[in-house]
Amino acid sequence: MVETLTGTNRSKGISYNELLDMDTHQVPAKLREDCPMPPGPTIVNPSIYYSRDFFDLEVERLWKRVWQMACHEDDIPNVGDSHVYDIANLSYIVVRTGPDEIKAFPNACLHRGRQLLTEDAQHLKEFRCPFHGWGWKIDGTLKEVPCQWDFPSVSEKTHSLPPVRVGRWGGFVFINPDDKAEPFEQFLGDIDRHFEPIPFERRYKAVHVAKKLRCNWKVAQEAFMEAYHVVATHPTLLDTMGDANSKYDVFGNMSRAISPNGLLSPHVNPALVAEPLEGAKTYARVRHALSGNVYERLGEDRVRVTARDGRTGIFDHQAHHLEGELDHADIQLCDWVGGRLPDGWEEEPDSTTTGPILERRKAMAEAAREKWRAVVGDEVDQVSDAEFVDTIYYNLFPNISPWGCFNPIFYRFRPHGDNPEECIHEIMFMLPVAKGQPRPAPAKVHWLDFDDDYCDAPELGMLAKVFNQDVVNLPHVQKGMKSIKSQEIVFANYGETKIRHFHKRLKEFLGS
Repeated sequence: MVETLTGTNRSKGISYNELLDMDTHQVPAKLREDCPMPPGPTIVNPSIYYSRDFFDLEVERLWKRVWQMACHEDDIPNVGDSHVYDIANLSYIVVRTGPDEIKAFPNACLHRGRQLLTEDAQHLKEFRCPFHGWGWKIDGTLKEVPCQWDFPSVSEKTHSLPPVRVGRWGGFVFINPDDKAEPFEQFLGDIDRHFEPIPFERRYKAVHVAKKLRCNWKVAQEAFMEAYHVVATHPTLLDTMGDANSKYDVFGNMSRAISPNGLLSPHVNPALVAEPLEGAKTYARVRHALSGNVYERLGEDRVRVTARDGRTGIFDHQAHHLEGELDHADIQLCDWVGGRLPDGWEEEPDSTTTGPILERRKAMAEAAREKWRAVVGDEVDQVSDAEFVDTIYYNLFPNISPWGCFNPIFYRFRPHGDNPEECIHEIMFMLPVAKGQPRPAPAKVHWLDFDDDYCDAPELGMLAKVFNQDVVNLPHVQKGMKSIKSQEIVFANYGETKIRHFHKRLKEFLGS
């Protein structure tokens, strides 16, 4: 790594506002808006990621009291369609009760607590408990109690299903179990201006993958909230992303990061990557942008690494040395090159652009502009290069991450059941509906278990390999943090702004 202390309060290299000045189209004011979080330090106790007591506190003071995304309206398109939303040890039913009416209820029979639904359902006329047969209309009104003569205290007034508050934004359905919570519109703030020119109402769910992970939900979410990890976790991005020169801002319950693309990372020595790598392939022959070492796929779980001085070594995809004089390698590139690959990916040519920043970014933007022109028409001519090229990713407290402009990524992170040390990482691709075309049906959830590879979901494309790099770290973070002697985890003042903002809001919720 060639960039550490710079003598200033930022990494070396071009600033984001200077990049915006190069744009060939008008740049929206929101990209230039600076709303940083005041400096820290922000320090948390690692036990918040594994403590049973803290997990239970989150259930009581966060999940029972916060606005949270439950599903998409397209998941329940018809009257009677119902979605089961589980969060930690809680369960709720979200049901369409009218063409433009959606309600939510705790997923529990009011007799002895049996879940009314264990999975999503379509065209329901009622909720019927399978245990003793108590029934409710889909609007929550008590419908029938077998042997009701034996329950003199039970009536429609006393035992209709208690409603849970519902909010709707961009086609997504949010719930809040707390009757006293702030209004949904107040919680969202001025969120809409951040998702122009293609608001989520104009998008559909083209992909939905849910992966179980062996770590706390906050550990997983925080791994996707900053670009600071790119230098070590994503070496494949270093010759295309100005990671350490990302821009971070906070707005109410939302935070934003903008990572510029089409330029070298400030960590990279330009001399190492000045010449193109002969025979480069995206997944099978790659040069490490920091060391200059070349990683070449010999087959699944077998990688040859060639150092700049000519020494070579053979490694498996976890960077275990198998043979050769070179005895150490980068685990992330070993996995990238030697890990699972869908059919046909080995021969994928390297499409990384080179050259001056202005030309690189302009070429990337024009390619994206023409790609999306076929979908949304000439609207693309009003969109800046930055909105096509840069990675603009938001977090809305507590657990969703919608990405900006034409980037379709939308994440959700939540606990896996009642286990503080397991979670679910959901990836949705929200694509624009083509002009003049009917709205496609939403993708069904493709579940991946703990030991499944993200490449088992080919609909993720190259992001499957990126996610594999991310989750290499997570179980080791979950285990390692228990051995921190100081019992302190500290976050960067600026580069981890979004995580600091999250913990500020979490502390406010749990302490209130």
